[in-house]
Amino acid sequence: MKAACIENGAVHVRELPDPEPRRGQALVRTHSCGLCASDAHFLTGGRHVIELSRRMGGPYAGLDETRPFVPGHEFVGEVIDYGAGSRRPVAPGRRVTSVPIMRQGGAHAVVGFSHDCPGGCGELMLLDEDFLLEVPEGLPDDHAALIEPLAVGLEHARRGRPGKDDVALVLGCGAIGLGVVAGLALAGAVPIVAADFHADRRELALKAGAHIAIDPREVDPYGPLPDLGGRRVNLVYENVGVPGMLQRIIESMPFDGRLVMGGYCMEPEPLYVFAAQNKRLNIQFAGGEEPQDMDLAMRSIAEGRIDVAPWLGERIGLGSVAAAIANLSGPGTSVRTVVDPRLQLS
Repeated sequence: MKAACIENGAVHVRELPDPEPRRGQALVRTHSCGLCASDAHFLTGGRHVIELSRRMGGPYAGLDETRPFVPGHEFVGEVIDYGAGSRRPVAPGRRVTSVPIMRQGGAHAVVGFSHDCPGGCGELMLLDEDFLLEVPEGLPDDHAALIEPLAVGLEHARRGRPGKDDVALVLGCGAIGLGVVAGLALAGAVPIVAADFHADRRELALKAGAHIAIDPREVDPYGPLPDLGGRRVNLVYENVGVPGMLQRIIESMPFDGRLVMGGYCMEPEPLYVFAAQNKRLNIQFAGGEEPQDMDLAMRSIAEGRIDVAPWLGERIGLGSVAAAIANLSGPGTSVRTVVDPRLQLS
């Protein structure tokens, strides 16, 4: 198969052996795959990420940066076949997505961050049959590829346990932050304040369901908010992952506030426990999505309750993956660039 691989901190398009499914594994032909900032981490700091996983425990400990691996953990594809002895829960020819985890056939891997389980930047993938989620007819491939990043945001949103007396602040309006906004809006429980430096992302947050969207350089998101009758936020979702954010948030939050940390910070994060204790803060570290979040994300997109169309940008082939991963962030960039390995390489 053809695939865009990451190897030694660079992206190369290569011809690789077709993956062969074992028991409990489905062989899937990729239709669409979203590019995520975590893919870009491996271009600039892959060795650091791997070393952290090996030292502290983590999903990337089995990676060797000198060997190619195929990224892409936000995907939709068509079931081709299964390994011998599999249950075969979704018929061949049907489209599926999945939590990007493999636990079958003697493997334990993150799809897209594994030498054995290639991700959606290749023509073929192996998926765990226990996690397959059949995509409804009529749901476009590119929309289905956004089920996974939306599901992460939905997971983060519910981890905060939003209630009717809360005012929520969502810091950072990339895909995960927008997913948090959409999840909170879907629950309908709280006023939602979105904060981002970029005007286009603030506009997307309003479309996703935020009540107000502010530039934190111009408006203090922790002060009295006139548009909300002078109320203050007490439930904060951090989706930035920049060193120093945690302590700054702790210093700004009110007593008995709750904080959900979803940003993926790769550097040491200073924290004065004294400050958090004095305010009796509850700090929840959020992880990835669970099957229930994938199911809710898929149904919400398919039923039109959450509109992910504004997230979509360019649709590219494998030959454009290197340039796209190198330019994932910044003013005017789309929330998601989508790869279709079936397109021509250019």
